[in-house]
Amino acid sequence: MLVELATFSDRLFVAAAGVFALAMILHAVEFAAARATSPVLVGAGGPEEEAPAEAPASARPERFGRMAVAVTLLGAALHLVSLATRGLAAERWPMGNMYEFISAICLAAVVTWLVVLRRSPAVRPAGPFVLFPVLVLMALAGSVLYVPAGPVVPPLRSYWMSIHVSTISISSGLLVVAGVVSLLFLLRRSGLLPEAAAKLPAADALDRLAYRVTIIAFPLFTFAIITGAIWAEAAWGRFWGWDPKETVAFVSWVIYAAYLHARATAGWRTGRAAWVNVAGFATIVFNLFFINMVVAGLHSYAGVG
Repeated sequence: MLVELATFSDRLFVAAAGVFALAMILHAVEFAAARATSPVLVGAGGPEEEAPAEAPASARPERFGRMAVAVTLLGAALHLVSLATRGLAAERWPMGNMYEFISAICLAAVVTWLVVLRRSPAVRPAGPFVLFPVLVLMALAGSVLYVPAGPVVPPLRSYWMSIHVSTISISSGLLVVAGVVSLLFLLRRSGLLPEAAAKLPAADALDRLAYRVTIIAFPLFTFAIITGAIWAEAAWGRFWGWDPKETVAFVSWVIYAAYLHARATAGWRTGRAAWVNVAGFATIVFNLFFINMVVAGLHSYAGVG
């Protein structure tokens, strides 16, 4: 029974990845067919706004966009069931190795994106760019990082795993979305690829979205670091030992704290603050792959292969 559940989970994971790929294609069709919007500046140093369209938007891009959202919702449901059945097959919380950890991060990122679309449908043109890193992560998780369902090593057999790893996964998924949106914001303002950039949501909308997602993710990330320290004291007899993963996590925390402070400071609310957010996103990716997979440390036993 457990073997069948594990196989079912793996197939659902592949199915979810395929559905997300279809959703990304539908988003890309919507993006390609959409009308470009021309930014106009209101006053000296004023916020960017969109010039009014000369004609109503075509119904075809709108239809593809709605289909993309519906397909993404289906993929999220398949992904959630995949993660749940993985836990049932392994008879533990399904975040005990890199395959499961990245799967959880991808699910958190997709759910975050769906919530964003529910509240702000106007940012939907960013859809293909948000789903692309999710697909890359899922491809890596399902191939290079895949491990069969099974028990975890003794240090991970703690109720703190479900608390710490869940919160770090959710916050990382949120920060993936915020990082991608900040990159799109910088592209929108840079003047590079003007035809593509003109089809993105307004720079002001992207900036607000990145800030709002980060301001939700930051307390969760902080809580994850605190619970990780408590777990470390129970497992290794110390709260903090400047292990490589702990060190980079602390650097990420400092960068995101600096971003939130910069975002609230006059003169830093646009481009410079976005660069800080992108730097934080880079440390998250660095910690996720390089520290977990290359650098030796106490966190190196997470089952990469």
